[in-house]
Amino acid sequence: MKQKSQNPLLRALVSSLLLIFFLSCVSGPSKSTAPFTLPPPNQDLPVTAFDEVWAYLVAGREFALDLSLPLTDIAYFGADVDSYGNLVGIPNFVNIAHFPGRKHLVAASTGRAVTYFILLEGRPEREALIRTLLEASAPYDGLQINFENVPPQSSGAYISFLRELRAGLRPDQMLSVAIAARVRTLQNDVYDYARILPIVDRMLVMAYDEHWSTSAPGPIASMGWSQRVARYALDTIGSEKLIMGLPFYGRRWGNLSPNMAFIHSGIETIMREEGITEVGRDNGVPHFRYSTQVDMTVYYEDEYSLSARLQMYRDMGVRSVGFWRLGQETPAIWPQIRVAP
Repeated sequence: MKQKSQNPLLRALVSSLLLIFFLSCVSGPSKSTAPFTLPPPNQDLPVTAFDEVWAYLVAGREFALDLSLPLTDIAYFGADVDSYGNLVGIPNFVNIAHFPGRKHLVAASTGRAVTYFILLEGRPEREALIRTLLEASAPYDGLQINFENVPPQSSGAYISFLRELRAGLRPDQMLSVAIAARVRTLQNDVYDYARILPIVDRMLVMAYDEHWSTSAPGPIASMGWSQRVARYALDTIGSEKLIMGLPFYGRRWGNLSPNMAFIHSGIETIMREEGITEVGRDNGVPHFRYSTQVDMTVYYEDEYSLSARLQMYRDMGVRSVGFWRLGQETPAIWPQIRVAP
């Protein structure tokens, strides 16, 4: 039998390599996200400080803006792009001129076909829209682009559109985007965080509508989902330009959607199941009425859920947050927020 090597240097090297391997297996990736532990509901809510606190304000609801609120930025919503590519509904800057913080004009385009049309490079409509956006945002401290339905074919055009706006804005003005929430990198993603990041000054990640009006009932932004969105955003955007968006609103779902069309056999099924025996006629057209029970499910945000999410974001390293929208919130949340000195 051969004698084992007694080289102490070799034994130390092997031991070190085994230790490194063991620790890597146990600890896992350095950026793993540990589950967030919610504070007890009866515990005093913490006051959470952020470098920037943004909030959307919808034109026509300026009464929701209270100058005592801990806000650094107002995103004034909003101008819209019509079917012909024109910027319409531009809010009047005078209405929020008294706000002491930064003021941003928000421009939205939600129609997929219209967005594709106005982003086409070389089109006069695009050139006119860029010119109008720059003119409309002149009194403001910044311009935010909120194009939520950019088709995949417009990915490059969307990026160049942002570049032209950045080049046209004054150096003292900010360009920001409201952008879809992601928990991982997607292939051929229109909203590729890494591509957009160098062009803009801020990226507001809309971390809401995890569940929406036509989905199954569920939280607008569950804690676990919000944590994954924030982790990905911090890893890809970084804390300097990131604004984590939070919802102030709730949603209601019913187990039955009553408004729909039926074929004749479907009508017969309803009449049989509901015991319909009386049928009236409206100028010859048959009709009947009946009542049925609808079970409703409601998810919403209160000061506890908002405060817990804010604390989670702060603990993760998020420096800026933004809310959709003023006037929808419980007033009890504001004492839990302050602007960092």
